Amino acid sequence: MASNGAAARIVQHTLDNGLRLVTAPAATGQVAAVNLWYGVGSRHEVPGKTGFAHLFEHLMFQGSGGVAKGEHFDAIERLGGEMNASTSTDRTNYFETVPEHALDLALWLEADRLATLREGMSQEVLDNQRDVVKNERRQRYDNAPYGTALERILRLGYPEGHPYHHPTIGSMADLDAADLDYVLSFHRLHYGPDNLVLTVVSDLDPADVRERAERYFGAIPARTEVPTAPDAALQGPIGGPVRETVVEAVPAAGVFQGYRVDPYGERGFDAMHLASAVLGQGQGSRLYRRLVIERELAAPGDSADIIPFRYTPSLMLVNTIAREGVGGDELEQAVLEETATLAEGITEEELDRARAILERDHLQAISTPSGLADELGACTQLFGDPSLAYTWPDRWTGITAEEVAEAAGRLLVAENRLTVRFDPENAEQSAETAA
Repeated sequence: MASNGAAARIVQHTLDNGLRLVTAPAATGQVAAVNLWYGVGSRHEVPGKTGFAHLFEHLMFQGSGGVAKGEHFDAIERLGGEMNASTSTDRTNYFETVPEHALDLALWLEADRLATLREGMSQEVLDNQRDVVKNERRQRYDNAPYGTALERILRLGYPEGHPYHHPTIGSMADLDAADLDYVLSFHRLHYGPDNLVLTVVSDLDPADVRERAERYFGAIPARTEVPTAPDAALQGPIGGPVRETVVEAVPAAGVFQGYRVDPYGERGFDAMHLASAVLGQGQGSRLYRRLVIERELAAPGDSADIIPFRYTPSLMLVNTIAREGVGGDELEQAVLEETATLAEGITEEELDRARAILERDHLQAISTPSGLADELGACTQLFGDPSLAYTWPDRWTGITAEEVAEAAGRLLVAENRLTVRFDPENAEQSAETAA
């Protein structure tokens, strides 16, 4: 993929305290995208203390030594800027896009909460945000149709005690048990400039941005103690087929299947990423053509993708929801049959289409200053190479149809399969009525 020389204009600099600064030019002027990738996610949590990385995504907006609760949002929004944050297994990300003249304010706000968040932390703040996260869990997981699917998938795919065994939201019990001392120690252990990639995408001179980063972040000391991440090593298949069947108030049967594949960044991951696109991404995919259009068994939508885990085997997911009147058994068997056809071979046309879909998604992701800053930060934090943000689609070019089919035949098998099946509470009654 031609990057039009953009990769050559990336500038990296490491401050004396370990902070890694990445700058790159923006495609649109007059804005600055600021993106922070901290190397802490739910994989750093331990059993009984889950949900803390995500809790901090909320706590970081609740005031610090120099900023009162709510003022961070207010300051950015008054300028017409945008900001948010997210948490995953491998990182916590904070980001804002502001007018270029407001870059100093954005950097000061981020530096202040990195350096002084613990000064603004209190039991009241913790209790408030814990309740916010618990409510988020109820809305997105516990009370949503199929909402607990990912949580159940992770439990089946990764053994008890493994750092990827639980979702980032954590459990209600662990959130209830969170205490202020542990919250403060979590910030001290994981939030330091030496665990941070700061990315700025703008039209400003890189030397100018570097001077500003030094001014606001340079005096923040590196962590005095660097914790060791829990061991995420995992070899071999899932040990399946393993399954869990859930009967609850869902509108139709849902079949969620997972397979362990290589970690994010390895060639085997890229091959299976292409396999997922052939199988279930877009209206030209096999599952869409066969199960949605021809057999009318599944509801429309993409049905295959990969959860990218950098430090352990990733998970390829094949998720389908039944159409009205279609039972879970029929849908599940049909999905298995179509998935198995990947091992029999794929055509060059299918491979070209899969490459085009993945490349399109990547280009869309880096098409805005904010998206580019995020991808640059990701590639630096996870792989130590921000230029991958521009060249990532090249990874798919050299992978052959035979390689994809071989990987599918090796990995999409019963001993490497987990299944979480949701059946409606009224499924038996509906079947009797239909008969």
